[in-house]
Amino acid sequence: MTELITTRIRGTAAKLDMPHLAAHLDALVSRADDTQMGYLDFLDLVLEEEHAMREERRIRHALRVSKMPHYKTLDDYDFSYQPELDPRKVRDLATLAFVEAKANAALLGPPGVGKTHIAVALAVAACRAGFTVYFTTLDDMVRQLKAADAIGRLTSKLRFYLRPHVLVLDEVGYLPLARDEANLVFQLISKRYEKGSIVLTSNKAFSEWGQVFGDKVLAILDRLLHHCEVIAINGPSYRLKNRIAAVKTEVAAV
Repeated sequence: MTELITTRIRGTAAKLDMPHLAAHLDALVSRADDTQMGYLDFLDLVLEEEHAMREERRIRHALRVSKMPHYKTLDDYDFSYQPELDPRKVRDLATLAFVEAKANAALLGPPGVGKTHIAVALAVAACRAGFTVYFTTLDDMVRQLKAADAIGRLTSKLRFYLRPHVLVLDEVGYLPLARDEANLVFQLISKRYEKGSIVLTSNKAFSEWGQVFGDKVLAILDRLLHHCEVIAINGPSYRLKNRIAAVKTEVAAV
C-alpha cells in the first residue's frame, strides 16, 4: 500500500471518526496479508474492531458518569459464602428484564453481606447493555434535593434523578429522615414510578421502614413494591470473612 493511499485512508478515517482504523491501519493490513483475507473479510475486520473500540469508549464514559464507587461484577461475588442466597435469582436480575420493564430491585440484609456489590454489578451490566445509570446513597440524594429546594431548583434536581434508566439508591434506612426529607424521597419515587428502574440496598426489612420515612412509608412502599424483585441476604458479613482470612494469615505468619 503506497504512502499516499495510507495517508489518505488515515485522513478519511479521522474525518469519519474512526480513530482505531487511523491508528492501526498498518497492523490491520499486515493481518490481512498474513491470512490472505478477501476484500469482504478485511472490511468486516476493520468495521468490527472499530465498533468494539467505540463500544469500549461508550462503556467507559457510562461508567464514569454513573458515579459508581467501584467496578464489580457478579463473577467477583462469592455466592458460596451466602448459602441461603439463590444465585439464580441474582443472575435473573442481571438479564436486566426488570430494567426493560421499568421495574425495581431491592437488596435487603445486614451490613457486609454484599448488597452494594450486587447492586453495582447490576449497574455495570446495565451500562454495558446501553442503559444510563446513576449511583448515589439515599442520604446524599436527600441532601442534594434539600439544597436544590432551598434555592428554588427542586424541579431541575428531580429531573436529574429521573433521567437515568437505572437509579441505584444505596444505604436506604441507615439514618431516619425528617418529614420534609421523606416527602422529597416520595416525590422522586412517585415520579420514577413505571418510568425508570430503582435498584436499592437497605439494612432494614420493609416492616422497619416506618422508622426511616415516618408517615410517608406506605406511599413510598406502594410505588416501590408494585413492580419489584426483592432479594434478602441474611448470611454472615462478606467483609468480615475477608478480615478473618487476613487475621488468620497474620497469625500464621507469627
